[in-house]
Amino acid sequence: MQTKIALTSLASISPLGNNPEEIWNNYLSGKSLIKLKDYYGEPQFVAQIPSNLRVEIEYLRNSDSKYKALDETVLMAILVSREAIKKAGWNSGDDFGINIGSSRGATQLFEKHHKEFIETGKAGTLASPTTTLGNISSWVAHDLKNDGPEISHSITCSTALHAVLNAVAWLQSGMANKFLVGGSEAPLTAFTIAQMHALKIYQKPSNVENFQYPCRAFDFSKTKNSMVLGEGATVACLEVGKKENALAYIEGIGYATDDIEHNISISDEANCFQKSMKMALKNSNLEDVDAIVMHMPGTLKGDTSEYKAIQKVFGDNLPMLTTNKWQVGHTFGASGMLNLEMAILMMQHNQFIEVPFAEKQNINRKINKVLINAVGFGGNAVSVLLSKDF
Repeated sequence: MQTKIALTSLASISPLGNNPEEIWNNYLSGKSLIKLKDYYGEPQFVAQIPSNLRVEIEYLRNSDSKYKALDETVLMAILVSREAIKKAGWNSGDDFGINIGSSRGATQLFEKHHKEFIETGKAGTLASPTTTLGNISSWVAHDLKNDGPEISHSITCSTALHAVLNAVAWLQSGMANKFLVGGSEAPLTAFTIAQMHALKIYQKPSNVENFQYPCRAFDFSKTKNSMVLGEGATVACLEVGKKENALAYIEGIGYATDDIEHNISISDEANCFQKSMKMALKNSNLEDVDAIVMHMPGTLKGDTSEYKAIQKVFGDNLPMLTTNKWQVGHTFGASGMLNLEMAILMMQHNQFIEVPFAEKQNINRKINKVLINAVGFGGNAVSVLLSKDF
């Protein structure tokens, strides 16, 4: 890192809500927001956004004829982007970059248009333009009347943190002074959930003994995979240098890709995470890291491999460890930025949020620096080190 990057605002929509007080209170509650819902005639564990936020999404959809055909991933991204630039003091029409990605993209529209094609043999006029990968950033730029660069990418579950990496490169190169980054995901569809079941990683109701916590992320006593999907969007405003309104500063970034033997596997000791964490921490003392918000999705291999990687990097002096997947589910491409939001809230309140059923840790330190992890299919890990001060 040539210079620190200030994170001057953050906005989100998730099962936790959409305002900082509500989100923090939900974290403090220790309650899972995962519920058993009927999906196309079959009960599935999912983490949905609150009904009042669904109303806001539909209001936006109906506010402009151009928005009626947009996927929920785009609509959520527009709502949180409006809020983020407002909090940061940016204005519509300012020259800032946008990089908001998604792992799955327009899943709802893809399934809708494909169903229509199977039934009629014809594709809808807007089937292509409303499901392209760049759809999110381009529509956010349209809504904010932005003149800066627009970028979209999909790097599976580490998409949002890869957006941070990309923005940091732009900002440090001098090619931009401000960047809006994040991820949006609306994966609660029959086909997407079926894909996770096909991988044998999704939590089945028949496997659950404790319905209070269906997703057992950070529970090493589990004997079966327990991942659950959630939906949401989170974006942040990044700026170069010291800022009076900074929520936190990006002090280090790291990235790596595993040498894998299978399309969805990760090495036993998550070599990619070892490399990404070491890169993010190369200018910091390990003992200064107070906490890690782990990716930890609730799968047997994913959870244990990341934990082993942390042990390899930090040895016997582990920071405080947590994850939010047990509470909000796995939001795929948006999950890394939700991890980042959790880190910022813990730093602001100087309070650590434990996983209620995990092994108890020694919670005895102030929270000034937090490491955030994300990884996805293909072993593409990202680590970001946040600090309170410049």
